[in-house]
Amino acid sequence: MANQYYTSISFGVFISALLLLYQLSTDVTVDQEKELENAIFKYDLEKYKPFIELSGCSSVVTLIKVWGQNNHESLPSLPNAKIEKDFTAKVQKLKQHLILRRWLKKKDLFELKELFFNHGVHSVKDLYEFDDTQLTTKLNIKQFDTWMKARDSLLHEEYSDLVESLWLAIEEEAKQPWTTAGIFILSLCVALFTGMVLTMSQPRLEAGYGNQKLGFLSYVTGRYLSPLKCKVVFDWTEPQVVGNTMSFTVKFFQRNGQAYPICNEDNVLIEITQGAYKIACSVELGGSQISDANTARVQFTVRRAGEYRICVLVGMTHIQGSPFIKSFVPGPPDPVKTCFIHHCSTVVGSEDIPTQLFIEPRDKYGNLCTVDKDCDPANEYSVDIIEVNTGRPIPDSFRWECYSLISRLVLVLKFPKEGCYRATVSYKGQTIQNGDFHVIILNQEESFMVQKNVAKKNKCYEVKLLALNGERYQKPKKVYCYISPKQLTLKEYMWKFFPKHLITFRLCPSTKFKFQSSRNILQGDPILVIDDGCQQEVELISADRNIIAATFTQFLLKNIGGSETFKDKQDFFQHEVRKYHQKHFHDKIFIKVIRESLLETSFKETKNFSVSDWCKNFEITFVGEEGIDWGGLRREWFELVCSSLFDPENLLFHSFKSDKQGLVHPCPSYKRPCHLKLKYYEFAGKVVGKCLYESSLGSSYRQLVKAKFSRSFLAQLIGLSVHYKYFEHDDPELYVSKVKYILENDIESMGLYFIEEIYDASGQLLEEVDLIPNGSNTLVTNANKIQYLNALAQYRLTTSVKQEIEHFLKGLTELIPDNLLCIFDENELELLMCGTGSYSIADFKANHALSGATYEFRKVLEWFWIAVSNFSEEEMARLLQFTTGCSQLPPGGFAELNPKFHISAAQTFGNLPTAHTCFNQLCLPDYDSYEQFEKALRLAISEGSEGFGMV
Repeated sequence: MANQYYTSISFGVFISALLLLYQLSTDVTVDQEKELENAIFKYDLEKYKPFIELSGCSSVVTLIKVWGQNNHESLPSLPNAKIEKDFTAKVQKLKQHLILRRWLKKKDLFELKELFFNHGVHSVKDLYEFDDTQLTTKLNIKQFDTWMKARDSLLHEEYSDLVESLWLAIEEEAKQPWTTAGIFILSLCVALFTGMVLTMSQPRLEAGYGNQKLGFLSYVTGRYLSPLKCKVVFDWTEPQVVGNTMSFTVKFFQRNGQAYPICNEDNVLIEITQGAYKIACSVELGGSQISDANTARVQFTVRRAGEYRICVLVGMTHIQGSPFIKSFVPGPPDPVKTCFIHHCSTVVGSEDIPTQLFIEPRDKYGNLCTVDKDCDPANEYSVDIIEVNTGRPIPDSFRWECYSLISRLVLVLKFPKEGCYRATVSYKGQTIQNGDFHVIILNQEESFMVQKNVAKKNKCYEVKLLALNGERYQKPKKVYCYISPKQLTLKEYMWKFFPKHLITFRLCPSTKFKFQSSRNILQGDPILVIDDGCQQEVELISADRNIIAATFTQFLLKNIGGSETFKDKQDFFQHEVRKYHQKHFHDKIFIKVIRESLLETSFKETKNFSVSDWCKNFEITFVGEEGIDWGGLRREWFELVCSSLFDPENLLFHSFKSDKQGLVHPCPSYKRPCHLKLKYYEFAGKVVGKCLYESSLGSSYRQLVKAKFSRSFLAQLIGLSVHYKYFEHDDPELYVSKVKYILENDIESMGLYFIEEIYDASGQLLEEVDLIPNGSNTLVTNANKIQYLNALAQYRLTTSVKQEIEHFLKGLTELIPDNLLCIFDENELELLMCGTGSYSIADFKANHALSGATYEFRKVLEWFWIAVSNFSEEEMARLLQFTTGCSQLPPGGFAELNPKFHISAAQTFGNLPTAHTCFNQLCLPDYDSYEQFEKALRLAISEGSEGFGMV
């Protein structure tokens, strides 16, 4: 054993000698190499890495000393002067950052470096010009005193002398601290220690290669994983088209060049990003063959076109060449995604004057396709145009143009004479998304008349009615068509003096025109069918059909901002709201509320507010609670107030369904507690208007209404009449049990009358209300059952809550003009006010931010996505409420959250997750198991979804 010990000591001395020679032959440590790699990555110097290696730079200090000077004649030549200037500037920036860090460390202010960086301090020179009033509220007493002393000393030192002394200190620190004598003494100590270690580990080292890589000699012999020796092999050539599953192989090697068998414990991280989106990928370590033990197979699917950044790290160090930039191009156009921009279902033009329509070609994943200026769209796109009255094709009325810079095609229409035409645009035989539309071409006189109509804002035309309310007349009836910026109304005159209202169509995108060829041989006038999707179609004939349709279209486009798409209308709405309130400043106004009586105290605080006050930025204080409102308290107040206003349990609004999933509708007076006055509906309207106003100021101010309004209530907000079809959405129980039965069966023997019975909460009959004049004596028959159902809907959904809706609209329209509300339909208005009610995990994964790259945090993050994938909609809403202060998403989903949903690692273990609602940040601690993590997350979002924590 003694011989073995002395032999081991001798071997240890030999190893130590090798170590001494190795240390004397290089002036850089492993830490310095890592520091250089991190600096290259942080300061965007990856493309200059070959020149750095050729110049022999092996540390940050040597990099600055070599490339930080102006004379580079003895160094590897860069491609051009511009690149050389950029490289030198970045190296100088690195030097200034190092000097600043050195000064902060010297003055015990190093922990505040990020705070200084965020305030624009990136060099010592910036400190001389820095206005420290911004820091006074962010430093504790000790930090403030330290900064004041450091600032005073800074003012007594010359800038050039200070920078020079700091840089000399950095250079001295970077030098090899060991002298030859010191290394020799260390080597003797290492020899003794090596002897003992080798003696104790002799049996283990003979066990095999799997354990040898963990032995003491690994560092000396280079038998350890080296990121700089690893390589990546891509299985494709560029550019690649989106839509494919891509794969690449990472090969791992030791420092001595030998293959390194990779395993999960080696802390390999592969991240693929495209802009702000993180791309999911699968990583398979090793393979079925022994020769693949040092490989990792990576696969990912490409859906978005553009540049992808592929980072391959071992620990926190990039492997050779990482990050890699790969480009992917869009696929061929897809008819389902390709569409006209700023679309309108009826295009109005003039004879012999070209009309341009822009098309954005997009592939099946929504990527904007490239357009070659030399291509001929006619090879792939076809345009079929027919004249409506005759059905005759018009083949020579269009041409194509290509705008390659903006990736758009232009369809130019030009017709030689007036008329009504139908156009269909197809890509390879399939009609594009909104490629079926009508074109009305006016002559000069008709164009002038339409312009005059729009200027006067009211016009009447004599038309002949062919069909109304499902009844077709044997002889056309003469009626009058009134067109205004808000509606199209048909009236007839009794005895030529007394007007009788027949039907009204709201002037909105949901009201559609259908143009038909003439079927009236005697008159020869064209036919126009009007349909809004709610009422019965109206069919009429008129010689002025094209003028009526063109006037309607011009009013419509003027009202909605020139396009029928929701995104364009939303942009127009928000622009007009800002313009409407441009004289009202968004200053701060302070509001104190009590959480236990939130609705009452909020109502009292705001009851004397003017419109100008409602347009101010609310600063919320919950009485008895600590917390500074940086946005989180304001969002929480909106959330809680909406919950109090629109929760069916509070009886200001109620649901026709027995559960909480029903849509809410104003509660009639006979069901509402006496303390809930009509003024509360006005307050509710102002809160909704405030949310819409705040959202129009930008995504950082966006507030959403937490409510699920009934479709009939939304319809009345935008001026639509209510009919029985709304029961299907609002009161499905009544629709199935009564409405649907009446529609599908013979009801002659049921004994129904045009009355509605009113019951109180205990089920006692209060009164019977006539739905029409003399309704108690009017029997419901098969002929008038539609009239009965509409009258029932009118009473239950409108008449019984008329005052409540009027007060709500009074409050709403104080902030939002009613003409702006009317540009949306019911579904769009709900989307505008309440955001989306569905949550896409794919959208969530594609639109979030991360902080933390440790192995433990990646494990917790994987658990988080597993847990979220199993969440119900209610749990997702609670997670959003816990993290952002609001359970609703903006109309664009997670992509429109501002700031982004931020997931970060908390430096704790086993605690409950915490959140910063002001920054939409969720902090996840570390846990031992998935079960522990899931329990903590569910507990946090269910018990901590209200209140403001100073975390």
